[in-house]
Amino acid sequence: MSTNYRFRIADSYTPETLPMERLAEYMAALAKLLGEPQGVHFDDVKAGSAVLVAKVDTPARPKVRERVYMLRNGNAPLEVIKAFNELDDLLRKDNATGELTSDDGGVVIPFPGREKPQLLTFGPFKQDGSLEGQVVRIGGTDETVPVHLRDGAIIHIGQTTPDTARQIAPHLYGPTLRLHGTGTWFRDGDGGWHLKSFKISSFEVLDDADLDKVVGALRRVKGNTWNEVPDPVRALLEERHGRGGTG
Repeated sequence: MSTNYRFRIADSYTPETLPMERLAEYMAALAKLLGEPQGVHFDDVKAGSAVLVAKVDTPARPKVRERVYMLRNGNAPLEVIKAFNELDDLLRKDNATGELTSDDGGVVIPFPGREKPQLLTFGPFKQDGSLEGQVVRIGGTDETVPVHLRDGAIIHIGQTTPDTARQIAPHLYGPTLRLHGTGTWFRDGDGGWHLKSFKISSFEVLDDADLDKVVGALRRVKGNTWNEVPDPVRALLEERHGRGGTG
């Protein structure tokens, strides 16, 4: 025995006009929202605008139902919220609205899509500053060369001159660099800041090997707690990148 969930794309597509690539995007996001990949199956695209039907096997029903109702009640895991936003963004781009319904036809989750109020964006603001991380890619044929800098899970992309790019190139996948330059920032209505571009003017190498000397000196200071830190070099690196403290 199984149950079905129906995701309706309203006012945009019919089963005959829904492009296959777009269908795949909707299906992938819906699969992330429902979870339980072994127990949830694509069943059909039905008429009524375009309605994606997901069939949920009996063993998976309780967990899928829990995910859906946690989302409706506002306490869903981050992965479910991200899947909801992904579906809603697709609807907005398609100038559509949507809804997730259950077997009885009741709307479990509405998707505002195009009707979602857009947050104001402020900017651009230019600010001199620096970025730190490992260079993982350099390339381009224009007058400005893109430089990809990895800082943990974040990839920053800066631009620089061919001459500076040649100087940075030997450090590809090497030590941590500090890139100096001017950033262009935007501020969302919810207070979040987003880096749009970063023009690199200079850089310096942050030699992580020197941290061993720093740790040795710290351990020789009486009354400190560095002797109790199992991996002090890692701790200092995390402090350097702003992930090791609360300040």
